[in-house]
Amino acid sequence: MNTDSSFTVHIWDLPTRIFHWVLAACVVGLVISGNIGGNAMVWHFRLGYVVFGLLLFRGGWGFIGGHWSRWSRLPLGWKHVQSYLQGQSSSQQIAGHNPLGSWSVVALLFFLSLQVGTGLFSDDEIANTGPLSSLISGTWVNLATSWHKHWGKLILLALVLLHLTAIVWYSWRKRQALVSAMWHGNKVLPDSVPASSDQNRSRWLAVSLMVLACALVGFVVSLGS
Repeated sequence: MNTDSSFTVHIWDLPTRIFHWVLAACVVGLVISGNIGGNAMVWHFRLGYVVFGLLLFRGGWGFIGGHWSRWSRLPLGWKHVQSYLQGQSSSQQIAGHNPLGSWSVVALLFFLSLQVGTGLFSDDEIANTGPLSSLISGTWVNLATSWHKHWGKLILLALVLLHLTAIVWYSWRKRQALVSAMWHGNKVLPDSVPASSDQNRSRWLAVSLMVLACALVGFVVSLGS
């Protein structure tokens, strides 16, 4: 829709939005349950498996999802970053994640994957053991446990804090409603860009991909049985 030289475009498809909010809720739950410890660790493991499945889903959805959810649409190149810092980015470069936001997404997903991976192999030598810890040597288990409980946790918390700070800054200084855009999927842009497909067919495809991801999580976890 064109209003006063602006265009409202459907950027985020429903599967991407659900992924975003469920992942955010799981991360909060993981931090809380990990800090409480004890019986709450049952939920820490469960939420960890959910995040594992979500990451597998997002990895696949980055190839077959809506236009702006695809990895190919992330403007990660240095020229894109440079243009953005100079205020010269086109609507194509900022419609989805802008260059800085794209690097933030990549960093978050990478360190979340590392956190989930090390959690699968961790052992606190008290009451909580990752399902795959028996498959590797004690030295690697100790390294995985140390990373998961210390550096991995701190880096993720720092990235989440940076992410939240960026959202507040863009809302306050640039008047960009990033939170609401991830809720209803639409963004107002100065130029027209392709909209993301968000029909029943693509949504059922996302459901199928999520089922496959969950099955893969179950298979991986069972390897340690």
